[in-house]
Amino acid sequence: MIENIATFDEALFNAAKSAYEKAYTPYSNFKVGAAILAENNQIYSGCNVENAAYPEGNCAETIAIANMVLAGQSLIKRIYIVGNGNEPVTPCGGCRQRIREFSDNETMIISRGINGKPLIKSLNELLPFSFGPDHLGNKNGA
Repeated sequence: MIENIATFDEALFNAAKSAYEKAYTPYSNFKVGAAILAENNQIYSGCNVENAAYPEGNCAETIAIANMVLAGQSLIKRIYIVGNGNEPVTPCGGCRQRIREFSDNETMIISRGINGKPLIKSLNELLPFSFGPDHLGNKNGA
């Protein structure tokens, strides 16, 4: 269990909010920031980056995961995602699968609109009956 969860959640929210503010969204104007608490208790963040060729953009969660992996980590303990508005901004289907690659079913995903209240769900609640590395005999993709 993580000591002082409230402190980590505040730090995660602040990191996600900082990433949100740096998002590159000239086409949709829909900013998203994500922050991951990794197994080493370090925080890795990312923002969405759009591209004129729409399918070529990157989600905030994808960039946060890449930053975590670049730092040599492979397990997400918790992830915090913020986006525009009041309603929770949950990860897209592709990002749910990416999070699954580096998580277990109990990994907590905290989603919120920048001005709203958080929605807290486990990965299993957001991606039930998921397929992951354990189905291939590989724990957490490592």
